[in-house]
Amino acid sequence: MASMQGAGHWRASVVDHRRAEGLPPYERARPAGEPLARRGDLAVHGSPGAITLRDADGRTRWTHACAGRPDAAHLSGDRVLVTTSSLEYTPWGLLGPALLLDLADGRLVAELRGERAAARGGGRFVLGLEGYGEFVTREYDREGAETDHWPSYGHYVVGTGLRVVEADRRLPTGNRVVRLLPGGTVVPGPPLSDPQPPKPVVLPDGTVLLLDGPAVRAVGRDLDTYVLADLGPAAGPRAAPTVRALRRDGDGLVAVVAEQHAAEPTRYTVDTWTLTLRGGA
Repeated sequence: MASMQGAGHWRASVVDHRRAEGLPPYERARPAGEPLARRGDLAVHGSPGAITLRDADGRTRWTHACAGRPDAAHLSGDRVLVTTSSLEYTPWGLLGPALLLDLADGRLVAELRGERAAARGGGRFVLGLEGYGEFVTREYDREGAETDHWPSYGHYVVGTGLRVVEADRRLPTGNRVVRLLPGGTVVPGPPLSDPQPPKPVVLPDGTVLLLDGPAVRAVGRDLDTYVLADLGPAAGPRAAPTVRALRRDGDGLVAVVAEQHAAEPTRYTVDTWTLTLRGGA
């Protein structure tokens, strides 16, 4: 299959494709003892009921009790934002509160609501929520006060500004790759075919790579897009539910599409593509 080149000068070629029975590419569980986030000699750890800050020697700086299970942590300035899952079903499903903590002593600054987050610098964060009648990203300052919001949600890409690979979980989907500007402005980019796109790969120059339908697509900082590699019909639309993933593997890429068996929901047919990745000049 031929590779294609676009404005970002990245090129990709499929070097291997395999089909087998196996497990879907669920997001890999965090290894035991692996921190939620690091900064220098400090590491934020999470376990059911507790968020802990430890130093390089393993000493505990502080522990903050929480009612749920910490899922992810994001560091910005002198603040840490921790998203959590509830241990019991609530009106928000299993979504727990997002806790904005002081990095120095672990005190609670604000309790917020959201599923995905990203750090913006200066103690600021964006926090997104989809479902429960919401499809929104909100920005908060270091005291937990809302400073902006946008009708968009998905995978956040923070760099020169803020881009979102949207995930609305709707059919037909209205997803796009968008840029969020101050004042609630959403700049639309290329449309996506997947209502729940897998986590994107972000390259050093800010190019975002997406597994969308039968193709790996590249989206630049200006929302310009091109097909980086065509994976062929095996990666296209499926009648049965699929689980998709795209990840870096050394200097290359691995794309995975797992299709659920209609008669046996625990069985999957898994297609795996290995790609070389070159360019970026």
